[in-house]
Amino acid sequence: MKVNSDVLEDVKGLSPKLLGRMKKEAVECPVKKTTISFIECFTCNNFITRVKGMVYCKGELL
Repeated sequence: MKVNSDVLEDVKGLSPKLLGRMKKEAVECPVKKTTISFIECFTCNNFITRVKGMVYCKGELL
């Protein structure tokens, strides 16, 4: 999936192998109601955790 370069700057400290894996993953965003890249979800202020592919977030508007 395409990832915004601003989002990639936020996760610059992670290993390249982990970033590559995260770029390929897509999740259903509970706030936006669309499919987005997991990196975008991970850097969101609403993100709490992800367990077995299920995303848990605060659900507040962005």
